[in-house]
Amino acid sequence: MIDLKTFEVWFITGSQDLYGEETLKKVAEHSQQISSGLGNAAQIPVRIIYKPVVKSTEEIYNTLQQANIAENCIGIITWMHTFSPAKMWIRGLSILKKPILHLHTQYNRDIPWSSIDMDFMNLNQSAHGDREFGFMVSRMRINRKVVVGHWQDPEVLNQIETWTRAAAGWYDWQGAKFARFGDNMRFVAVTDGDKVEAELKFGFSVNSYGIGDLVAVINAISDTEVNTLIDEYEATYTMAADLKKGGARHSSVFEAAKIELGMRKFLKDGGFKGFSDTFEDLHGMTQLPGIASQRLMAEGYGFAGEGDWKTAALVRAFKVMGAGLKGGNAFMEDYTYHFDPNNALVLGSHMLEVDASLADGKASLEVHPLGIGGKSDPARLVFNVASGPALNGAIVDMGNRFRFIVNEVEAVETVNDLPKLPVARVLWKPYPDMKTGCAAWIYAGGAHHTAYSQNLTAEHLQDFADMAGIELLRIGKDTRIDQFRNEIRWNDAAYK
Repeated sequence: MIDLKTFEVWFITGSQDLYGEETLKKVAEHSQQISSGLGNAAQIPVRIIYKPVVKSTEEIYNTLQQANIAENCIGIITWMHTFSPAKMWIRGLSILKKPILHLHTQYNRDIPWSSIDMDFMNLNQSAHGDREFGFMVSRMRINRKVVVGHWQDPEVLNQIETWTRAAAGWYDWQGAKFARFGDNMRFVAVTDGDKVEAELKFGFSVNSYGIGDLVAVINAISDTEVNTLIDEYEATYTMAADLKKGGARHSSVFEAAKIELGMRKFLKDGGFKGFSDTFEDLHGMTQLPGIASQRLMAEGYGFAGEGDWKTAALVRAFKVMGAGLKGGNAFMEDYTYHFDPNNALVLGSHMLEVDASLADGKASLEVHPLGIGGKSDPARLVFNVASGPALNGAIVDMGNRFRFIVNEVEAVETVNDLPKLPVARVLWKPYPDMKTGCAAWIYAGGAHHTAYSQNLTAEHLQDFADMAGIELLRIGKDTRIDQFRNEIRWNDAAYK
C-alpha cells in the first residue's frame, strides 16, 4: 500500500531582523500554529513540518539546501508573515529542487476594526510581503502554485491537499525504475519515445529486460506458492467450477498465478515501480499476463501494454496521487464508439489489463481465448467499471517536448449485457461532448493508451505538470475547438 504519511512538506515562513525580538517571536508563534493547523487538517494526506522563521540570505539558503537533501521532503510551503526582502531569497531559490506552494494568507482572518494600530500592521503585512516574494519567484521563472485565502478556509485546505498529492506523485518518480519486458509493439509510434529525455525531464529510468530473464524467475516459483495464491483467487473473485482446483480448465489459472508470482518477485527484487509487456514478445511464457498485470496494478505498480512505458509511469503517478481516496486508477484504452446521436459513448477497455480497483462490484475470474499473441487462453478479471466523474490522461513525446493531455469524462452505468466481451470495460461520455472531446484529443496528438482516474481532478494534474515543467492541455466542459486549436498553436510557439 502507498502511505502518503511517510512524506513531509516543510512550512517555511519569511521575515527579517528589522522588526525586533517581540515581533519575531509572534511571527514564530503564528507560523507554528498555521503549520500545526495544516498538518492536523483531515484532508491533508502528508505531514506538515514547521521550520524556524528565515530572516537572512544565509538562513534561507541553508533551509532550502536541507529541503533538497531531506529524504522524505517532497516540497515546501512558503509564507511571508511580514516583509521579507526578496533579494535574500535569490541564492536559496536558485538551488531549490523541490516543488513550491506559495500560501498567500495571514494569521488573522478579520481586521480588528476597533483596535488595529501600526504595531498590528507591522506584524500582519502578508498582503505586501507575499507580493515581494512573488515577484522574485516570477522573475526567476520558477513554477509554483499560489493559494490565496485564510489558512482555515476549507477551499484553501482543499487546494493545498491537491498540491501535496501532486508533489507526492512527482517525488515518487524521482529515481523510480520501470521494467520493459520486451520492446515496443512493432511500428507503433505514440507508445514509443525518448527514454533518455524522459529520465532527464521526469527523473525515472526505463530499461528493457529479456523475457527469458522473467521466465527463469517464473519457472522457479514453487507449486506450494501457486496453490496458496489460487486459494486467494477463490476467496476474492467469482470463479466457475471448472477453473477451481480439480476443474477441467484449472491449469490456465495455475499458470496465470505462477506468472503473477514470478512477475511480483522480479519487480520487487529489482526495486521497480512499474512495467510494460507486449503480446509480440512472450517467448517461454504460456500466456499473456492478464490477471497478473491487473493485480500488480491494484497493489500500486504502474502498467501499460505493448511496451508503453510512458503510460506505465503515469499510472504509477496516478496511483500515488490518489492513494487513500475513494475510487481507483488504472491503465485504459479508448477501444470503440457508440455513435448514437442521443447517447454517444466511448467503450474503454483493453485486451486483458484493467485493474479491479475500478470495479463496480465483485470481479469474475475467467479464462477465454485471446485471439492475439499465439499463446494459450489467458486468465483475466472481468467486471464493469463504476459510473461517476473520471478523467483520462496521456503523456506523448512531441519531439521537442513532452505534452500532457487530460480529458475529463463522465462514466455511465453499463446497462447492456456484454456476454461475448470477457474483459473489464467502462462506458463514458467525454466532455464537453463526444465530437468536441474526441476531436480535441486527436488535434492534441493524444495516445490511445491512457491512465484512467476516478479520484483525481484536472487540478491535480495541472499541479503535477507544473512540477514537471511540461505542457498540459485540458479538455473539459468549457472546451471549444477553435480556442483549443489556438492554444496548441500558442504552445507550439512558446515551447520553441
